[in-house]
Amino acid sequence: MKDIVTKGTLLALALTFSTLACKDSFLVVQPTGTLTSAQLSTKNGLEGLLISAYTELNGRGFSQTASSTNWMYGSIMGGEANKGSNAGDFNAITPFQRFEMLAASGELNARWQLMYEGVSRANSVLRQLKTADASVSAADQARIGAEAKFLRAHYYFELKRTFNMVPYVDESVDYAAGITEIANNTDIWPKIEADFKAAYDVLPEVQTAAGRANKWAAASYLAKTYLYQKKYAEAKTLFDLVIASGKTSSGNKYALFPQYWMVFSADNEKNNEIIFSTQNVANAGSSDAASGDLNLNWPYNTGPAGPVGCCGFFQPSFELANSFRTDAKGLPLLDGSYNSAANALKTDQGLASSAPFTPDAGPVDPRLDHSVGRRGIAYLDWQVFPGQDWIRDQAFGGPYAPKKYIYTKAQEARIADVSNWTKGWTGINVVLIRYADVLLMAAECEIEVGSLEKAREYVNMIRKRAADPSGFVMDIATPTKPAANYVIGTYDTPWTDKAAARTAVQFERKLELSGEGHRFFDLVRWGTAATVLNAYLTYEGAKLSNGLGGAKFTPNKNEYMPLPQTQIDLQGTATLKQNPGY
Repeated sequence: MKDIVTKGTLLALALTFSTLACKDSFLVVQPTGTLTSAQLSTKNGLEGLLISAYTELNGRGFSQTASSTNWMYGSIMGGEANKGSNAGDFNAITPFQRFEMLAASGELNARWQLMYEGVSRANSVLRQLKTADASVSAADQARIGAEAKFLRAHYYFELKRTFNMVPYVDESVDYAAGITEIANNTDIWPKIEADFKAAYDVLPEVQTAAGRANKWAAASYLAKTYLYQKKYAEAKTLFDLVIASGKTSSGNKYALFPQYWMVFSADNEKNNEIIFSTQNVANAGSSDAASGDLNLNWPYNTGPAGPVGCCGFFQPSFELANSFRTDAKGLPLLDGSYNSAANALKTDQGLASSAPFTPDAGPVDPRLDHSVGRRGIAYLDWQVFPGQDWIRDQAFGGPYAPKKYIYTKAQEARIADVSNWTKGWTGINVVLIRYADVLLMAAECEIEVGSLEKAREYVNMIRKRAADPSGFVMDIATPTKPAANYVIGTYDTPWTDKAAARTAVQFERKLELSGEGHRFFDLVRWGTAATVLNAYLTYEGAKLSNGLGGAKFTPNKNEYMPLPQTQIDLQGTATLKQNPGY
């Protein structure tokens, strides 16, 4: 599974090739470290270029906030997590949580640069394919081109939902052909669709490495692209195919993995719920092969990735934790009453870790304790979560820590990368799209075309998995006893009201996919961002000292980020038009 990364350590060189263009080429000595066009036209050369396009999925070489994992753009901006740590560290994130982003933001420019770097690398593959030599079979040419188009579509998908109107550059355009003169005045959804469709038509079901995109990854992304455009019937058709016939790149039929927490475990990265993920490896001689995009998010101080003291920039919000409260039947409180004084989770905010604390005894969805580290509950196999000892400033970021994509104590020696300043660099793959995500997107489509009962079936499949007691977090002192009052049920009454069904599916996405970078983009496409996020900002701001007071989401502006001013300055206002309101 990791070979797609380990082969990529030389790939930066593949982007600096030069072409010999005169008959006296034998007189030309190439600079050390460059590759010629002839070298890149071989099968190995083209595969190297392709892997270089894959490597940008987790933002290698750019800001940790910029990558496709979307922990800032999807989760912090979606109200699932607070910018943690303290008031004096990494303040570049704060404007995003407050919806006060400026075009001059370095984080925005890094996001733009990263995604276009991915596009550029995919375009390099497609351009070089035209010179493929005899070592590249027709089948390999077709597959490599399809993978490159899949990746290009992915990077443009991220650009589209981040900035909306962006320039579209394909392999036919280079600097000599006026790449800097392409305007952002055309909707790129049709281009994204075309690339995902081309990939779906050509890619095989089974690939040589688990990390490579296959036919069904392309189908899932194409259906997701339709969904974002509210093309529900087209999306449903594809989702139906993925659910009925979809397979992993290793050839295993898609299914929900029996235990929820294992989806995010480094020991289970080939499980048949994974449709597409980043690929990382630890201790390969450089942390460049590891995943560094989540390295700022680990518990602070002596927790996992300690004792360096980093970093805690991703603390689950009160609002998210409260959302896992259930009623006596194990159903979520869809009326929003989970934030009321009667239902909100008991926390230890402000208490020393040694201070007496009464654990919350109310009913909660068991996915809470696989997603949120909270006091009194085992934090994987490390210890009982100690509260503020693992949090830099509870008053600023809250009492919680993330739990997904954290290695266990037993895994640390082989999963943590020790070649950098903190063991937050890891060999853990981060999932970008998984089967549960597909089921819930399919449920949305079923509702919109009128098949409410099919939507209920899909939601109940996910809830039944969460309800399996073998997947519960257990009490450390009494290993046969669940760590909390886990109560989760299914929707057993037929769904007949479309609006109520929408609410249930949307809330299920919040619970199932929490902290995975989807939430903000979901709220925007549903048209509920202003209502939901302004309520979150008011609620969370009253509890914390992190400056959320007075923050506001502005409709018809904050759905998209401002285009980076650096890019407008480089290309000119006649080429790049700034988004409304900025």
